Amino acid sequence: MEKELELAARRQGITKSQFIIAAVERALGRKDPTTLYHQVMEKAAHYEMSSGTPDEDLPPHKAALRQRLRESYARQQEDYAAYLAERASGQGGRD
Repeated sequence: MEKELELAARRQGITKSQFIIAAVERALGRKDPTTLYHQVMEKAAHYEMSSGTPDEDLPPHKAALRQRLRESYARQQEDYAAYLAERASGQGGRD
């Protein structure tokens, strides 16, 4: 068991003590990965991207890529907002 602990901690890039603390927190319900994921995604849903360099100052291929990425990001945000709305109304069967 000691070797498995050492390998698991090494895979996560943490010490054995940190691994044990995280495991105990999860077991006690203090660190639920699903809850943490939903909290992060909730914050991300309201995140505004800064524009940085104006598109007109970029080469055409970079401006086109940036536009596709923005469209993809907007679709993902809309999908997640719909998921949250569905979940809030009690229809989201997955948790």
